[in-house]
Amino acid sequence: MTILRFLNIQGIAGLVASLALAILLVLQKGETRHWKKQSAGFEQLYRQSDAALAGTVANYRAAADAVRAADAANAARVAADQRAINERSADDFETRVADARARSDRLRGEAHGAAADSGAGGTAKLPGLAAAAGSAAQDPGQDRLSPQDALTATEQAIQLDELIKWVRAQAKVDPNSNPDPSLRPRH
Repeated sequence: MTILRFLNIQGIAGLVASLALAILLVLQKGETRHWKKQSAGFEQLYRQSDAALAGTVANYRAAADAVRAADAANAARVAADQRAINERSADDFETRVADARARSDRLRGEAHGAAADSGAGGTAKLPGLAAAAGSAAQDPGQDRLSPQDALTATEQAIQLDELIKWVRAQAKVDPNSNPDPSLRPRH
């Protein structure tokens, strides 16, 4: 206790205060190490989260690009299908109208030839029957269309028929179908 004899109350208070400060310093060092470790862990989690977000964004962009490419390919397919239908319909229409015109020309030629042959046979014409009282004599073709009108009606019927076929074919083109199953929407 000789050392304590030399120390007075102020010296002891100074020693206690120094000891308390030393303990607080050690505790603070421990806390600093703990929070440095925590900070490093949080930083690692932040970097992982940031990398995951960047990966997600990249995946979404890649998926969006793939969908845009699939949409463009699908639009090109639909346009090609519609062009093919248009061309096929136009070709069928032109072929059918040309056939109808050829038949009309052939029938006119046959009718003209038959009219020319009727008087050339050398036989005497038979007298016609008298018209019934009160009614006009009727030509057998009087209730029919003229050859030109008949051809026009035939052409219009063909046009309507081809239009119906064209509409049905266009309706079968599905602009929403996607041949790539990986790009179909999930439900």
